[in-house]
Amino acid sequence: MAERNYTRQLATIISIDAVGFSRLMGIDDELAVAAFEERRDIIADSCAAFGGRTFGDAGDSIMAEFGNPIEALRAAFDFQGRVVALNASVAEDMRMPFRAGINTGDVIVREGRLYGDDVNIAARLQEFAPHDGLAISETTWHHVKDKTAAEFTDLGEFMLKNIALPVRVLIAGRGGGSGASPAAPLAAISPAFSPQKAPPKGPPAIAVLPFAGNGGERDVGYMADGIAEDIIYGLSNTRWLSVIAKSSSFQFRDDSLGTRVIGNALGARYIVSGTLTRNGGQIRLNTSLADTSNGRLVWSQRFDRDLVDIFKLRDQIGSEIVSMLDKEVDRAEQARTFQVPWESLETWQLVRRGRWHMNRRTRGDTEIALDFFEKAYREDPNSSAVLNELAWWYFWRAWLRFGDSDDLDKVQQYARKALLMDSLDARPHAHLGVIDIMRGQPRAAIEHLKEALHINPSFAFARSAMGSAKLLLGDAADAIPFFLDTERLSPFDLYRFHNLGELAVAYSFVENWPAVIATADRSLNLSPGYFYARYLKIGALMRSGRADEARRELAIFETRHPDFSEQRVRWIPFADKSANEFLIANFKLARSAT
Repeated sequence: MAERNYTRQLATIISIDAVGFSRLMGIDDELAVAAFEERRDIIADSCAAFGGRTFGDAGDSIMAEFGNPIEALRAAFDFQGRVVALNASVAEDMRMPFRAGINTGDVIVREGRLYGDDVNIAARLQEFAPHDGLAISETTWHHVKDKTAAEFTDLGEFMLKNIALPVRVLIAGRGGGSGASPAAPLAAISPAFSPQKAPPKGPPAIAVLPFAGNGGERDVGYMADGIAEDIIYGLSNTRWLSVIAKSSSFQFRDDSLGTRVIGNALGARYIVSGTLTRNGGQIRLNTSLADTSNGRLVWSQRFDRDLVDIFKLRDQIGSEIVSMLDKEVDRAEQARTFQVPWESLETWQLVRRGRWHMNRRTRGDTEIALDFFEKAYREDPNSSAVLNELAWWYFWRAWLRFGDSDDLDKVQQYARKALLMDSLDARPHAHLGVIDIMRGQPRAAIEHLKEALHINPSFAFARSAMGSAKLLLGDAADAIPFFLDTERLSPFDLYRFHNLGELAVAYSFVENWPAVIATADRSLNLSPGYFYARYLKIGALMRSGRADEARRELAIFETRHPDFSEQRVRWIPFADKSANEFLIANFKLARSAT
């Protein structure tokens, strides 16, 4: 038998790749090599500073080894920040960004080089990372998730080339609280690798991406987003067509991505994209419809209009898209679906500016958003769009304040008036439904939510709320499909952590403990401070006989929520209060085991 001349060890591997190296070689090969070597030295220096070492340079790629996953993550953030600063000092067409993938696992060490599946996984993960970005495996994430301010975006599980089992992939970004850049946008995922998921069942889904705004006019950006939003709403009212929620599709703003990558990530068969240019009182929109299953262009059109015809432009685009997707769609239905809104052009612009600020989700921006909505309301108090924005704004604040009654009264006031203005709008029905949920009246909520979903079956917010209402009434099994539908219709929703938390509750009541743990983890990945998801996970771990893990999670819970009281769980308005006691009893098992 040959003598073994290798060892095995646990290691964290970073696979690092230069983006655009071949392009730069074609422009100036000597300059490209010099630029790579300068950045390679920065990477090696950062890795050494955090206790790692580089090995296995090959062409435009570098590998690094660390004993500690946290230090690996810090090193990656450090060298990426330094490379970004260096790139900013050179001409844009000569910049060389780097992307990286991190995995933790068992490796074979031989003569200073590392081998094994876990090394290969790191290399495959790197292909998911955005330019100047970082992708990590679930294995690494478990080591770093509660020990760093980093933010993580869960892309789900993928089959990687030559890897037997699926790997869960997350995009990592520096936490915003440190002043560093937030998690990398999902739209920056590299088009070089396109892992395929199983196509969703049922009718094809369509996603409308944010339209790009070109030109020097300051308001082109929000106007482009506004037209795309209106098309999303119009398409969703066709009833037979599944439409991906704006909060998910608007994550993808990078025009360098391929339609297959975006469609796969969103679960959409069709992608609508476009570019808006404004020149004084004239606007030009180039828009297209692509089939993500084969990457082919189905339809494209250029529209030149006077600014005052912006509503007609929206109607025409939406109608043509629906017509292309289904030749049998009734023309009258198309006309009703894309009817001109009540508001004037000035009011429309104020609403879109308010939405732009609202989407930024900072305290200052949300106050600015309210100013725009209130100004729009003074301009046109009968606009259904304005009334719905005000209803949503006050619901959002009521949710943050755990059901502030004054804010809920305002939601009800604006929602009821919006229904008077447009009885075919799903949003006010949904707003009235969630008010009933927060007031402990889930049975009344169901009637409002049924109407919202009758009008707009693709309304992810209403589907999640319907699941919550059924959950409060004790019908967990019936609630689960609504939460799963919400995941399908809005896979990158800003409030996805809440929907996943509700899904974990439903799995708790049907005593599917592995599903509770997995779903709660996904929720915590999006919002590590969400008390409910960790609370449920602790109870599920105890019910699964995993007491040691439950105690570790309990220590994290008590650190994050030192003022937690059982009353917070008893407040949840389950129709049968034994449901509250069931969840509390699960959690108490962990405390009694300490």
